[in-house]
Amino acid sequence: MKKTILVTGSAGFIGFHVSKLLLINNYKVIGVDNLNNYYSVSLKKNRNKELKNFKNYTFIKLDICKKSKVIEICKKFKINYILHLAAQAGVRYSIKNPDFYIKNNLIGFFNVIDAARLCKIKHFVYASSSSVYGLNKKKSFKESDRTDHPVSLYGATKKSNEIIAHSYSYIYGLPVTGLRFFTVYGAYGRPDMSLFLFVKKIIERKKINIFNYGKMKRSFSYIEDISKAIFKILFEIPKKRILIKKLTSDISEAPYQIYNLGNSKDVKLLDYIKMIEIAVDKRSIKTLLKLQLGDVISTKANMHKVKKDFNLKINTPIKYGIPIFVDWFKKYYSK
Repeated sequence: MKKTILVTGSAGFIGFHVSKLLLINNYKVIGVDNLNNYYSVSLKKNRNKELKNFKNYTFIKLDICKKSKVIEICKKFKINYILHLAAQAGVRYSIKNPDFYIKNNLIGFFNVIDAARLCKIKHFVYASSSSVYGLNKKKSFKESDRTDHPVSLYGATKKSNEIIAHSYSYIYGLPVTGLRFFTVYGAYGRPDMSLFLFVKKIIERKKINIFNYGKMKRSFSYIEDISKAIFKILFEIPKKRILIKKLTSDISEAPYQIYNLGNSKDVKLLDYIKMIEIAVDKRSIKTLLKLQLGDVISTKANMHKVKKDFNLKINTPIKYGIPIFVDWFKKYYSK
């Protein structure tokens, strides 16, 4: 058996796919998830059920806000690497339910990264988000761009994770990598994401809400590309990079990195919907609305850094990815 990986949020969308890839490649995965009811618990349980088919998978139902339990798991299973994907997701949900984000995305994050420190984990990899770019007006977001103007509490908590991670890497020498995801989609996707909502409502002949009157763009990133990228990055320990240069000649270093993980080609929202209509073989009934609070008009991932460091490409076109999702959706909900 190869290395032992702790995957938090293993019953989540990305966590499920990456866990499965690790298991197929004979890594031992300790999956933890609290299976909360933010969206369909049955979907989470079905993802988890599929993972349980692997002998090298161990699942523990756990709220990461229980720090002593997280540390206990790391010690008991002799965890080598941590992939921290557990978080309260959703930009719009954070506007009305801020308490969940402080608890799960700040306290929970601290508990897991502190466990990584105490247990001397070889590499701590965690989920950030393109939401950290907030009001950034650039056409293509680079990791070096400013990220101090988030427009949602969700984005603010993810930015806070990055700051905490940097301090831990610098103070304790903990190898840390943050991954800024850009609109990930695919089979077993979350019911609160646009693709799931659009497909469901178009099939049911219900109206779909299109915000900012459809004048939006996104880097829609296919889950298989994202999973393979995470898999490769997880086992590459960050080399020390010059991060802070003081006014004096002193130079501070830390084994810390941030990477964008998203499709480098952005797509217009209305083109995205057209591709869904083709895959579903039905026309949508649209309701055009103004921009929602917390939304950004455009996200486009600059992938130069991750391509340079890992030779990774995330470029699966929506004409390939969307039909696969629609096929999964029809089969899954016909059971």
